[in-house]
Amino acid sequence: MRYCAAMTDDDHNRMRWASRRGLLELDLFLGDFVAYEYPKLSMEMKAQYKELMTSADQDIFEWLMGRKVSDAALTPIVTAIRDYKRTVRKGY
Repeated sequence: MRYCAAMTDDDHNRMRWASRRGLLELDLFLGDFVAYEYPKLSMEMKAQYKELMTSADQDIFEWLMGRKVSDAALTPIVTAIRDYKRTVRKGY
């Protein structure tokens, strides 16, 4: 069981590092989400987040801002991040 927890922590740390992007705006979108929500995600959503991190910064930014439609495979994670940001902004 301890090994599994260590694997989870390693995965979370890798995603926290991967979430540090070249655009400040993306750091603001992704930083809190990965810190607080990523550990709660299902394995499928974590896989989508990992895939999202392989995308270009400008594409991620456009998707999160709702200016462009994301790839269908990434739509659930993009929606989750946007919903989280909306909720945090409202103070819930």
